[in-house]
Amino acid sequence: MTPSSNRLDALPPRAGLGLKPEHYEHVLEHRPDVGFFEVHAENYMGAGGPPHRYLEAVAGLYPLSLHGVGLSIGAARPLDRAHLRRLRDLVERYRPQSFSEHLAWSTHDTGFLNDLLPLPYTPETLARVIDHVDEAQQAIGRRLLLENPSTYVLFRESSIDEIDFLDAIAARTGCGLLLDVNNVVVSSVNHRVDATAYIDRFPVERVGEIHLAGYDETVDGAGDRLLIDAHGSPVKTDVMELYRHTLARTGPVPTLIEWDNDVPDFLTLLAEATRADALIAAEAARRNRPARVA
Repeated sequence: MTPSSNRLDALPPRAGLGLKPEHYEHVLEHRPDVGFFEVHAENYMGAGGPPHRYLEAVAGLYPLSLHGVGLSIGAARPLDRAHLRRLRDLVERYRPQSFSEHLAWSTHDTGFLNDLLPLPYTPETLARVIDHVDEAQQAIGRRLLLENPSTYVLFRESSIDEIDFLDAIAARTGCGLLLDVNNVVVSSVNHRVDATAYIDRFPVERVGEIHLAGYDETVDGAGDRLLIDAHGSPVKTDVMELYRHTLARTGPVPTLIEWDNDVPDFLTLLAEATRADALIAAEAARRNRPARVA
């Protein structure tokens, strides 16, 4: 069940950026016009030091979103209680406006895999993920947003559609959803399905945040297009067009620009946020436009 004491979904309906150490000084000196900043929770699980000093300063100026990459919600093993305690301490320390995690797994037995791996969509995995989301929300005392994955393989044993799988988790646990539009494009191209149709079926009433990112492109063994969720380049045109279509369904929603590899200068990141902000503002204006009288 959803904890009642939460401040999630309170990010402003604007574009945000991932806060990178190489940009700490620039952000604090220039205080750029950014809707919010997001950090990977695992990068701030130490007790102190310069990262916390800078994050505390930035969090005093901007709304903050925490994005987890190591909870391994889809793993076929219990959640790591020590990791949950560290996560709870971080949430209590910074009181972020949003916390999100991935529909993925990254742990096996006693090992941690440095990747976000997909899972089969079966009744068994659905029940396990529901239990893990419930446990995580109770541990941190907050509602979390669960992100749709980017995938490169499909499981033969999957018997539940991905959207239905996500919707069932949200319905049973009260969690929200993080809609990663770049992931939709990556998975849709890789599996030869219609990305627009995916968005048209998505339960947008549950979406608390959107992610955008750049992908890399190669070819598979058959010579077909293969997209990689790389987070190392500007958002591609097809992703931005699908984002425009998504906003027409969701309305203005907080939107993060993810750029985690080959991180550029801050002004390049800010330009990406400005592109998204313009689409958010256009959708807000469209919704506020008076109806035309015949």
